[in-house]
This record gives sequence, C-alpha cells and structure tokens, in this order.
Amino acid sequence: MGFIFSKSMSENMKNQQEFMVTHARLQLERQLTLQNEMRERQMAVQIAWSREFLKYFGTFFSIATISLTAGAIKQKKPAFLAPILPLSFIFVYQYDLGYGTLLQRMKSEAEDILETEKTKLELPKGMITFESLEKARREQGRVLADK
Repeated sequence: MGFIFSKSMSENMKNQQEFMVTHARLQLERQLTLQNEMRERQMAVQIAWSREFLKYFGTFFSIATISLTAGAIKQKKPAFLAPILPLSFIFVYQYDLGYGTLLQRMKSEAEDILETEKTKLELPKGMITFESLEKARREQGRVLADK
C-alpha cells in the first residue's frame, strides 16, 4: 500500500514539476512578447518624432535656403550660402531617419557588432553576479550603519 501511495505521490510531483516548467515557459514568452511590443512602440514613437521634426525643420531649411540665396544674390556675397551646407546635412539625416533606410542600416550594423565585435560589449569587471550584488549591498549597509 505504501508503494502505491509513494508511486502516486511521485507521479503527482512529476506532473506538478511539468506544470511549473510549462507555466514558467509561458510566463517568459509573455515577458518577451511584452518587451518586444514596448520596443516596437518606442521605435514607432521615435520614427514619428523624426517625421514631425522633419516637417518643422524642412520648413525652416526651405525658408533659410531661399533667404540666404536671395541675400547672396542681392548682396553679391557667396559667403551667405555657407550655412546651407551644414543645414542640408541635418535635413538629409532627419529625412533618412524618418523615411529612408537609416534604421535598417543601423540594425544591420548592430547585428554585425554583436556577431564580430562581442568583446566591445563586455561590461567592466564582467557580468554582474548575485554574489557581487550581495557584497555591494552589505558594504552599503555598513556605510549607512557607520553614519
């Protein structure tokens, strides 16, 4: 009788462990999905911000270009055209970020860095561990106790 009871308990324990593993996996998948949704929303806001900024900056750039060109022609001083060059770089960058392929190129470069330059991503003193956190917490507790 004890053997049957023990076998039943063992089977229940195994079922409980399987349930816990399945539940933990489901919870992790939900967390990953949530994090990805948040990342996508943040990226969408960044792109929208860039597009909105481009509208205002594009208007400024157009007015400045027309005014500086008119001033250069009227005053016969080509130096008035000099500010157009750096402003055009900003305009092109914002356009590329909002409507072009800048994000895809950045993603590709990031993937390349992750694959080929892994050492540049390492944290100083390595990965944070539970032991290092506990040591820092204890030291902080001592400092607070000394005050």
